[in-house]
Amino acid sequence: MEETNLNNPTTVQNQSSNVDIRALNEKIQQESSFVELLTMEMDKVIIGQKHMTERLLIGLLSNGHILLEGVPGLAKTLAINTLAKTVDAKFSRVQFTPDLLPADVIGTMIYNQKQEAFTVKKGPIFANFVLADEINRAPAKVQSALLEAMQERQITIGEETFKLPEPFLVLATQNPVEQEGTYPLPEAQVDRFMLKVVLDYPKKEEEKLIIRNNISKSGFPSVNCVLKPEDILRARNVVKEVYMDEKIEQYIVDIVDATRNPEDYKLAEYKNLISFGGSPRASINLALAAKAYAFIKRRGYVIPEDVRAVCHDVLRHRIGLSYEAEAENITSEQIINGILNNVEIP
Repeated sequence: MEETNLNNPTTVQNQSSNVDIRALNEKIQQESSFVELLTMEMDKVIIGQKHMTERLLIGLLSNGHILLEGVPGLAKTLAINTLAKTVDAKFSRVQFTPDLLPADVIGTMIYNQKQEAFTVKKGPIFANFVLADEINRAPAKVQSALLEAMQERQITIGEETFKLPEPFLVLATQNPVEQEGTYPLPEAQVDRFMLKVVLDYPKKEEEKLIIRNNISKSGFPSVNCVLKPEDILRARNVVKEVYMDEKIEQYIVDIVDATRNPEDYKLAEYKNLISFGGSPRASINLALAAKAYAFIKRRGYVIPEDVRAVCHDVLRHRIGLSYEAEAENITSEQIINGILNNVEIP
């Protein structure tokens, strides 16, 4: 049987007579022109951390929430602030602390003496971009207050339900080092984050530029607003048009299935290391992220490399490690690497 080269738009076109890949490619290249502009604005302020900037864009284009994990000082909050400034949209920040209450996030009912009735006071969650800073510092009841907002895009206060503005994106940060006074996120909430992005220290040359930016006489660089909320909503619809071949869909299903049944993929040694694998939400998010990645690369179709590029960020927080894995210091990163090396690439 002849192999299909999914990197070649001509052979991809032959697989589906209903999809004109060349025309779609041209459309995607035209519609994704703002990506370069947005990246240039972000690069004015964020030195290095290209991976983080790219993942923020993927979340924005896929209607998915993002969890950023890294030690303090790696520009997590600055990156989110900068992204919000490039889009003409409402931004709010919630600093999570152990004494925070759910009402401080979603809002509450307040008694109005003049009207002799309770009125709703909306909380900071009613914004397009919500920065949940150090999310693991608040107790579970506050974190769970975000669940309805993240999944249903709505909030219930009293007996009233309010739709959240579009686009709506929760960008949370957490510090993995300091454990005192922190609360682990519930699994149900972690799964609501489309991507978990782990940040590392900048390179030496990048750090020099960071120092220059911060001590410059001309002041810290500022960014320009280059997008409107409606531009993002339109781009999201175009991202959904990115062509995904059935073989790529099967590849995604195989990768996620390997986290549940590793022995079926010659990975029997992982059976005792994984306590639970990815849910169908992992498969959906892997497909959406791969489409958004192809869009950012200005391509009208998904190739296996797109799936592999986003796989770690989509799956790292969706694989439960057993006590045995933790005892042997085996990470979810290593398990994902093993799966990608063993699952057959189309």
